[in-house]
Order: sequence, then structure tokens, then C-alpha cells
Amino acid sequence: MTDETAAPGGLTFWSFVDHAVRRAQQELPAVDAEAMRLVLTLHRATSMIVYDLESTVHRPSGWTWPGFRVLFVVWLAGPMDAKSAAALTGMSRAAVSALVNTLQKDGLVTRQRADHDRRAVQISLTDTGRAAITRGFAAHNTREGAWAAALSAEERAALVALLGKLMAGDAAAAAKRRV
Repeated sequence: MTDETAAPGGLTFWSFVDHAVRRAQQELPAVDAEAMRLVLTLHRATSMIVYDLESTVHRPSGWTWPGFRVLFVVWLAGPMDAKSAAALTGMSRAAVSALVNTLQKDGLVTRQRADHDRRAVQISLTDTGRAAITRGFAAHNTREGAWAAALSAEERAALVALLGKLMAGDAAAAAKRRV
């Protein structure tokens, strides 16, 4: 994913951010270069981490990154309907439903009609699913630790705080747009 093989123009995974910011400023002089650099860098860092986790932990465990996210929220938050799983994973209900089909075929989750609403379906882990997610999360967390090791404890805390601030700012902006 971060292959340093140069693309046309000598661009690499790392040099593309600088190139993209320069070119965007040439095309649109009013572009907010700092915001662009922030989002491109954040996206690239996130993509690298997700790719690593999916290729070293989740695919070998037999599921995808989105599949892991569904198993993870059901494991830690308990049985829930697809709407709640979608909200907690940041996915659409349709995506969660499709994933649950696969996870159910694999024997990792079950679906039952919810007691509170007969139209809703409740997703629960099977014993096999619970064993798989606990094993899978142990490996996942080991990789998380490897990524986090590049930062000191203070840097980690600062980054988490800054990302929280970034997300809260977007939530506030979204709320203003809805008004």
C-alpha cells in the first residue's frame, strides 16, 4: 500500500500529498492548503492502518474490516438491531444487513426478531462468534500497539484529544447545517 515505486511524474505514496496541495493551489488559489493537507494526511494514515489490520489480522481470521466492526460492536455493546449496529459502526443499515448475512452463514452471529419491535431483527454473537472476536481482537490490539508505539504516551493522548476535537467540530458544523 505504501510502495515507494514512483508513479508517472515521479510521484510516490508520500510525495503525492505535497504535489496535490501545490497543484490544487495552482488551480484554485483560494484553496485552504492546511485543511487539505490535514485531511489528505489523516486519510492516508487511516488507510494505512486499516489496510494493515485487515491484511494481517482480519482477512486471516476470515472476515473483512467492516465484518470485524460489526462483530466488535455486538461483542462489546451486546445484542442489538441492525439500525444500532449501523450507527455504532458508521455504516449504512444495508451494509450491516449484507454483512450479517455473511457472518450468520459463517456461524458467527444469529438473528432473531426483537422483543421490542417484531419488525426489527436483533443481532447476537454465537459462542463461535464470541471466541472468534476475542481471539481476533487480541491480534488486532497487538497491531494497534505496534502502530501506537511510534508515539510517546503524551503524544498519543494529545492526538486522541485533537482527533476528538476535530470530530466534535464536524458534529457542530453538521448540526448548524441541519438548522
